[in-house]
Amino acid sequence: MIRSSEILTKEQILTTAEETLRRFGTAKTSVTDIAKALNVSHGTIYRHFKSKVELMEAATEKWLSEKIIAPLSLIYEEKGKHGPEHLKKYIQRLIELKRCYAYQDKELFEMYAKVTEESSELIGKHITHITNQMSEMIKQSEIKASDPEGLAQAIFYATARFHHPAHAYEWAQPSIDQEFSEVWTLLEKGFLTINEGEKE
Repeated sequence: MIRSSEILTKEQILTTAEETLRRFGTAKTSVTDIAKALNVSHGTIYRHFKSKVELMEAATEKWLSEKIIAPLSLIYEEKGKHGPEHLKKYIQRLIELKRCYAYQDKELFEMYAKVTEESSELIGKHITHITNQMSEMIKQSEIKASDPEGLAQAIFYATARFHHPAHAYEWAQPSIDQEFSEVWTLLEKGFLTINEGEKE
């Protein structure tokens, strides 16, 4: 709760928004609910965010940065890791994170899924961050791709069923891990075949 003498920051609003969303859910949470939790008027919130939509986008961006990008970056930055196995580990971590939050942080995952449908700019920025890291991993490996950026995007979208929120209802299926393994085998054979062809 914010005392009247304190200066309200965007970070405080976003942190409280997360707490309120977990309490009430995306559909039922209003700007007024967040304002009440902060002990301020809803007009004070609107000084920082023009609308509920803008507030939800900012909360989603914060959630993605902390819960998805930060742990993926740890894998990206691993020293001495190269090639398909490193790339596979990165994608598997992305899948594990999405699956975890779909079941353990349902309200904020629901917020993320909703924003995914409504804010192409924010989600595009998020995807670009991931595929840029993948592209750099490809460049630093023995995979001799003529278009690392294109290959990174192809791998990302080819595995979308396993990490895009629109497919979350499928993730509890017993066969889902085996299906990912089969898809990855096809992808790996594909870009390794290209590599072998370039060596000839």
